[in-house]
Amino acid sequence: MLAHKFAAFSAKRNLHYGWVVAALTFFYILFSSSAVSVPSVLIRPMADELGLTIGELSAAQGARFALFGLVAPFAGGLMMRYGPRRMVALSGLLTLLGLLLTATMTTTLQMWLGLGILLGVAAGLTALQLNAVIASRWFTARRGLVLGLLNGSVATGALLFLPLSAWISEHFGWRAALVPSSVGLLVMLVIFLLLITDRPQALQVAPFGETKIPPIPPQPTGNFVLLSMQALRLGSGRLVFWILAATFFICGISSYGLTQTHFVPFCGDLGLPIVASASLLSVIGVCDLIGTIGSGWLSDRYDNRALLAIYYALRGASLIWLVYSSVSLVTMVGFAVVYGLDFIATVPPTVRLTVSAFGRESGPAVFGWIFAAHQLGVGVMAFGAGIGRDALGTYLPAFLLAGVLCVAAAAAFAMLRRPAEALA
Repeated sequence: MLAHKFAAFSAKRNLHYGWVVAALTFFYILFSSSAVSVPSVLIRPMADELGLTIGELSAAQGARFALFGLVAPFAGGLMMRYGPRRMVALSGLLTLLGLLLTATMTTTLQMWLGLGILLGVAAGLTALQLNAVIASRWFTARRGLVLGLLNGSVATGALLFLPLSAWISEHFGWRAALVPSSVGLLVMLVIFLLLITDRPQALQVAPFGETKIPPIPPQPTGNFVLLSMQALRLGSGRLVFWILAATFFICGISSYGLTQTHFVPFCGDLGLPIVASASLLSVIGVCDLIGTIGSGWLSDRYDNRALLAIYYALRGASLIWLVYSSVSLVTMVGFAVVYGLDFIATVPPTVRLTVSAFGRESGPAVFGWIFAAHQLGVGVMAFGAGIGRDALGTYLPAFLLAGVLCVAAAAAFAMLRRPAEALA
């Protein structure tokens, strides 16, 4: 098996194979998230060619985000039952099928099936649980840093590909714009499956930060739905679960649901061309990678409650400032930098709080339900902001609402005391 050969090769060079696994996971997520997210920048050309409104296309994307969130809780149970490699294989194949159907669609039914259902289910099968499983199984030390790295790739991959996709769309059509990230996803899917095992024990490697190889826990044999529901029952009895779920719902509203879906048409309303608008998303993407990796580093060292309160407060302030500021290139770039540094910096401390509270094995499954709240928030805002734009002719109320909710999320962490098992 190639994974064993590469593990032996890295061991001879004093490189822990966990870092290889983290790097391969980073690039797989980068391409998979970009492939799923590229259609968001193509709403206007899709609407023009297919004769649909922005609200109709936003509804399909809102359904994708909602399905993502509804399937995501069961990703934890599925990974516990079948392992991350099998789930990545299934998710990757469904993503490629959904992209193919989206690229060739000519009817509303094809739009809902490809852009909505297939891409939503495919993304939900791994969701952020893949990051949590990789970080918790392969790392004991530097777990927060790895979470920051992997979660940074989610938004960074999506946002970095958007300007390229916008340029291709302008010159060759929106269908051609789906090709680069799709090809990258196919290549990384093959490499991932060849070089990664479900656990470090399969390669006779201890998790990074440990000196002894721990025994492999018994593999659950129950139904994956039952495993996921057991995780929900475990989490729902703790205040930390409800605070994290509620604030992550607001995180979804104020991040992917708002900017990834609607930032380009929002900039279009302000008179910015599509390539310039997508370039601002790239600035958000680059700053997100810096901010999320930095957040992971900080979450290894400081109280995660305080970090989350700061992150939500800063995000809320940036959104409210954008609504009331004058429109200029300096304003938009400044917003992109500040907002980008905080785009999904909330993820590493949220995952760390969850895994610390509920354990290395059950924590990722519990996080699946917290992430479901996030994606439901994404779906609500993706749909609501589009409908609001059609009805009011402006996105400003949606941006203002998201900012106010972020301030409320920041205040919510004052409700959490510091039980050692939850805030380690």
